[in-house]
Amino acid sequence: MSAVLARWNQLPIIDAENEILPCCGSRAWAMGVASRRPLGDEAAFVAASDEVWRSLDEADWMEAFRSHPRIGESAAHKTASSRSVAWAEQEQQNVADADDAVKIALAEGNREYERRFQHIFIVCATGKSAQEILAILQRRLDHDAATELCEAAEQQRLITQIRVKKWLCQ
Repeated sequence: MSAVLARWNQLPIIDAENEILPCCGSRAWAMGVASRRPLGDEAAFVAASDEVWRSLDEADWMEAFRSHPRIGESAAHKTASSRSVAWAEQEQQNVADADDAVKIALAEGNREYERRFQHIFIVCATGKSAQEILAILQRRLDHDAATELCEAAEQQRLITQIRVKKWLCQ
């Protein structure tokens, strides 16, 4: 068991929730995972995370989505933690380095996406180029609302897995 996980398993419940909240952004997710302690290793944590995430409702998913900045922007919702913002900057580094035409197209796509779906575009940006992300955004604009909500939730689950692993390795 990692030292981080061993220490976290011993925290009071509210402290345990607050510590992992930046991994996802949903308070219900953090409460659900913390309530499953003790978790013995990374695999157990990720499994619990996935189970809890899939049990949440749309409002909880939306809360998690609000913890992210838009793709190509650094400003997240005012409730996002500094850790979550720092992770988002790392995850979106390829977008930050993109040429202006791609950044403009992403900004326009973000606005269109938000008008259509009423939440920000969520994509697991780790390892993807800005052009790949733009293509994903354009493809997902063709989804109906229910399909897109499920896709956004799955992307959030993937982001959460990556962040959990970063948190466990700190």
